Amino acid sequence: MATTARVTPGTHNPSISSQAVRNRLREAGLRACRPVVRQVLTRHHRQQCRLWAQTHCRWTRQDWQKVLFTDESWFYLTRGDGQIHIYSRRNERYTEACTLEQDRGGGSVMVWGGVSQHHWTELVVIAGNLNAVRYRKDILLPHVVPFLQAHPDMTLQHDNATSHAACSVRDFLQDRNVSALPWPAKSPDLNPIEHIWDLLDRKVRARAIPPRNIRELAGALVEEWGNISQQELANLMQSMRRRSTAVLNAAGGHTRYYLLLLTPPPPHYSIYFSHVCGTCSVCVSVVESYDHTNICTC
Repeated sequence: MATTARVTPGTHNPSISSQAVRNRLREAGLRACRPVVRQVLTRHHRQQCRLWAQTHCRWTRQDWQKVLFTDESWFYLTRGDGQIHIYSRRNERYTEACTLEQDRGGGSVMVWGGVSQHHWTELVVIAGNLNAVRYRKDILLPHVVPFLQAHPDMTLQHDNATSHAACSVRDFLQDRNVSALPWPAKSPDLNPIEHIWDLLDRKVRARAIPPRNIRELAGALVEEWGNISQQELANLMQSMRRRSTAVLNAAGGHTRYYLLLLTPPPPHYSIYFSHVCGTCSVCVSVVESYDHTNICTC
């Protein structure tokens, strides 16, 4: 703001103040806000997303019912997103009312899961990092292959992570006649499981007794995974055609369906967040307390 004021000439004054710039912006209906954080997309990324959306925008709900969406995600025991603001008088900065006590660190848990409109896999807790060898041994062989054998009309979806795109993984899937849905790089807008991770995180943090250690966090994640309702899954799966259309309208760029899993603050603190309704496909910015769970999970 100071830079804007410094380089903007005034009509009567050779210089104007930062406050004057704020006042004029406010009068014009403009308000300061945080920029929406998105992944960097190159021209190639946008082109691939657009071509993928052109191919799949006419898929019906019946087509998307036959896709098993899978992914991994990290969940943290204690986190803070830096969006908590307080208002205080002078000399009150370090008083108890203006201080938020929070443990640093606390550890994290990595999990893998898969969802479709009518089915979902077990939630697998992964110890350490996941490379191609472990992905075949710990995920594909015991979970994905048996699931797809039990549902032979379904197709596997996984993104282009290194552990997924390895040649050994492709060969493994081909040898077992597992078909994989082609997927464009850097396209979280298109994957409904990203919203499942957000839903799961909110369910865990809304528990009456929050997890106190990594073991309890892993157990809570597995338990809440089983509590995800069929309606919540159906709402997300039914948004796929709208997601594809949104990507087309954005020429392969970012859409409102992108969900950045921000580090949540402790319960009972108000935050700003964006939420996409799978019924009306409208993204709305709202202010809610983090322990408030009575919102649309579409």
